[in-house]
Amino acid sequence: MGVYVLDANLIREDPERVRRAIMDRFYDVSLLDAFLAADGEWRQAVDAANRLKRERNRVSQQIPALGGDEKAAKIEEMRQVSEEIKSLDARISELDALRQESLLNMPNIPHHSVPVGADEADNIIVKTWMKERDFGFEPKEHFVIGEELDIIDFARGAKVAGSGFYVLKGDGARLERALINFMLDLHRQQGYREVFPPIVVNDDSAVGTGQLPKMADDMYQMERDGLWLNPTAEVPVTNLHRDEILDASELPLRYTAYLPSFRREAGRHSDTRGIARVHQFNKVEMVKFVRPEGSFDELESLLTDAEAVIRALELPYRVLLLCSGDMSFHASKCYDIELHAPAGGRWLETSSCSNFTDFQARRAMIKYRPEPHLKSEFVHTLNGSGVALPRTMVAILENYQNEDGSVTVPEVLRPYMQGQRTIG
Repeated sequence: MGVYVLDANLIREDPERVRRAIMDRFYDVSLLDAFLAADGEWRQAVDAANRLKRERNRVSQQIPALGGDEKAAKIEEMRQVSEEIKSLDARISELDALRQESLLNMPNIPHHSVPVGADEADNIIVKTWMKERDFGFEPKEHFVIGEELDIIDFARGAKVAGSGFYVLKGDGARLERALINFMLDLHRQQGYREVFPPIVVNDDSAVGTGQLPKMADDMYQMERDGLWLNPTAEVPVTNLHRDEILDASELPLRYTAYLPSFRREAGRHSDTRGIARVHQFNKVEMVKFVRPEGSFDELESLLTDAEAVIRALELPYRVLLLCSGDMSFHASKCYDIELHAPAGGRWLETSSCSNFTDFQARRAMIKYRPEPHLKSEFVHTLNGSGVALPRTMVAILENYQNEDGSVTVPEVLRPYMQGQRTIG
């Protein structure tokens, strides 16, 4: 069984670095202690079992040449050795399961440039773009605009599926489709290859990218089929190369994908008015597979690619460098892009651009061979939303609203809406 997540050798050689990283991320350090205890006993048991197996092999070669009582004594001795080996192998298996469980729940190590902090209050704003719009009238919230224009229907969404679901109608549905097609076309121009993967994923896929076991309560499961609705397109796209050794000449690999995604939003207020936090949402995703030495440069270019979407839409945004306590479980460094929603004076996270280093690659066994004659190594994986649609829709409806109740269609989207300039 392969070692998941963090490199076991790193943990053994520098446990205090790992302990500090876990504490900086506000996770339970008992995970590390449990691993170190199980790993120490596991290595001792493996060494003991290997010594006994070598001894058994050596004596087994001598037994045919022996005779009488001496032969019978050696056979009995080896029978006892075999029983001891069997007992050790069983214990080795138990200890390995404990090691894997600890590692599966241990978060990634933050990059040295990540600020240490507990929550979103400790994030750092690293960039802002475009002034917030100065309205000459009282701006309305997106859900008011959506209902008045009859382009968002919350009542029928709830009737069909329950709270946290909604229906886009008429120009609302067309605007969403225009956004998806615009983003896919833009990312293709940026060098990403478009894919359309399965909407559902299996256990191995969800473990591979780090959603399981930690985020099981936030995902929709189809127990009968052993499948999950994807919580983000990152999961199926990254797992396209699970258990593969990639050709170094192919790297970096860049993919973009549109998928509907699903989250329970367990413990959160998913029924808050509007579409900023819902159970089903469309996303256009970007995923990269890169060489380790250039992965943090690739993160910066990934952020630039995501920002290009927002700039083309001419929406005010800011970029945050997330602190250690606010990053996702599997990220080593993460930037969030937040759009301004003027009616409520809110900033809405619309894209997260993350470098996972080799964290996902170790879980999913995604490697590359630097040179044909060299040993294979783990790639680094990166992911960025390019971008999440509901909150982008919120920002468009609120920033592009007009005093007469209509909404101006962003210029870059008009070709995708047959030249339509306004929704009214």
